[in-house]
Amino acid sequence: MIEALPILFVLFFSVVLHEYAHGWVAYRLGDPTANDAGRLTMNPIAHVDIVGTIIIPLALVISKSGFLFGWAKPVPINPSYFRKPMIGMAITGGAGPASNLLLALAVALFLRFAGGLVGDGMVAQMLVYGIVINVVLAVFNLVPIPPLDGSRVILPFLPQSLARFYFELEPYGMFVVIGLLVTGILGRIIFPFVGILRAVYFSVAGI
Repeated sequence: MIEALPILFVLFFSVVLHEYAHGWVAYRLGDPTANDAGRLTMNPIAHVDIVGTIIIPLALVISKSGFLFGWAKPVPINPSYFRKPMIGMAITGGAGPASNLLLALAVALFLRFAGGLVGDGMVAQMLVYGIVINVVLAVFNLVPIPPLDGSRVILPFLPQSLARFYFELEPYGMFVVIGLLVTGILGRIIFPFVGILRAVYFSVAGI
């Protein structure tokens, strides 16, 4: 359990950055909701979700599942502030996964050009996990099932009837996601993409 603490720290930082990115991009597009709610911050306390940030990651570590992910409390976004609400939702939705991919790239570049500074110990292991965890978070969140970010990214491209269905599905979407996770279906869908991206980032990192 103690050995897993650095990995949990990486996950915690990554999901907080993910939600901050949503709020920051929404703010830049004219929506002050996250800022007014005190969520436009990297203070982790503001973003903790008991289930997604604590219970699920700990359960995965204790069960030695070999797969680690989680989520933070979603930042509030009001699309009525956007000049084009659907486009604004797509951009803010994509900001979270984009932040994870950029963080993974930053870590990979650090390992490539300055990896010798950290050697082969715990810090190096944390950095490698930083790549893997952020790739998993990005791919997982891009699955187009509400309330995951992928459902928002594709909204502008959906016919109105299907977009309305997506909005109606959102209150139940997380149950669908959990069901797909438990049955292993979601893993079979996302792991090929995770594997490809991980190989690309590891190549950049030179590992």
